[in-house]
Amino acid sequence: MKYFLLLALAVVLPAVSTAAEQPNIVFFFTDDQTSSSLGCYGHPIARTPNIDRLAAQGTRFSNAFVTQAICWVSRTSILTGLTGRSYGTPDNPEQARPAAVEMLYSDILRANGYRTGYFGKWHAKMPKGYRREDHFDEFEAIGRNPFYKKQLDGSLRHETEVIVDRGIDFIRSQPKGKPFALNMWFNACHAEDSDRRPGIGHFPWPRAVDGMYETEEMAPPRLNDPAIFESQPDFLKTTINRERFFWRWNTDLKYRTNMRAYLRMVSGIDGAIGRFIKALEGAGLAENTIIVYSADNGYHMGNRGFAGKWSHYEEALRVPLIVADPRVPKAQRGQVSDAPALNLDLPATFLDWAGAKIPNRYQGRSLKPIVSDGNSVGWRTETFHEHFAVRNRIPAFEGLRNANFKYVRYFDHGNYEFLHDLKEDPDELTNLATDPRHARMLKTMRERTTKRVADLG
Repeated sequence: MKYFLLLALAVVLPAVSTAAEQPNIVFFFTDDQTSSSLGCYGHPIARTPNIDRLAAQGTRFSNAFVTQAICWVSRTSILTGLTGRSYGTPDNPEQARPAAVEMLYSDILRANGYRTGYFGKWHAKMPKGYRREDHFDEFEAIGRNPFYKKQLDGSLRHETEVIVDRGIDFIRSQPKGKPFALNMWFNACHAEDSDRRPGIGHFPWPRAVDGMYETEEMAPPRLNDPAIFESQPDFLKTTINRERFFWRWNTDLKYRTNMRAYLRMVSGIDGAIGRFIKALEGAGLAENTIIVYSADNGYHMGNRGFAGKWSHYEEALRVPLIVADPRVPKAQRGQVSDAPALNLDLPATFLDWAGAKIPNRYQGRSLKPIVSDGNSVGWRTETFHEHFAVRNRIPAFEGLRNANFKYVRYFDHGNYEFLHDLKEDPDELTNLATDPRHARMLKTMRERTTKRVADLG
């Protein structure tokens, strides 16, 4: 099957660049991580020197978002280049249609001369009988439950370390002169949901960071005022965001314990990335390798009285996005771009770097011009966001965000609307949807959302 798929791709998508011109691509992808949990994004105590160094050498996007803040939809959107509602069907919007996942971005890269690798969390809901391993040259799904994997010698090794071990083995076996695209998709910083013991960190960290953050004071959530939670409509007060708040964030002890555990997970990822970069340099591959770092969705971590993601608020939709391309001019290194970037943009960007044709069906855009020369002329000014996964337990919504306003409607709850002024109220504490002074803006954003939904099909 692999042979015939690649043969078909080679016919319709001929390689347009020679291997010498094509950069290697390394994509580090984390779970449940909002951007503010990294040092380079302003966290006061997070120790992430390797990720911070990537930001200092590359481009850090200050306005990076996901279209839908839940693991498998975000991941499938990257694999397919399509929003959730576009890769699924109205009857089953969480599972990808066969036609939508017949050709992943990895397949197109392979047809353009790349060797591809995938190690780590998969969690994409594919059609029955789908063979994910056929879409990569090297593939190993590495999940959590448990995070610590038993090794041949009987020892336990954290999944973050195991994933990077596989990545290092991959580059050490890389044929000379052939470009590669390597995906390392971590399960961290996801909690171990099955372990809800009080006083025990629900975020199992690699043993290499034992004791880290033990003496630092854990500041409470910035949006910790109980009045913020009480201001929410009833249907948001009773979601799993609130249920899981009581699992790990609702007392000072739980919060401090879990924040230390969470930050250790973050630093564990950072240390593993540092180990990979050293191996990359040792293999003589660093000068032509682009490194991308991002996450599948944000995370509330107790803000607003919520625990997870699954909402329209900034904590859920915002993610880190760092792109370190060693080939760009020195003047572009360390730049911070405020261009609105989406997870949907990543597959288009990967293909653009490879010199491959970007399929017309892709709904994102290549970030290459921004990374290469800071050019965001003609870039999008608003982003579309939605949620419909686990619709029986998580309120579904759709809406738009731009630099000034965010509009969403929760369509299973009487089209309950939110309108936030992001300039005057960046914490989204005031809902202006019922304010007559903003009636015109509400109408405009509502109509634009309706048109965007129609355009997406």
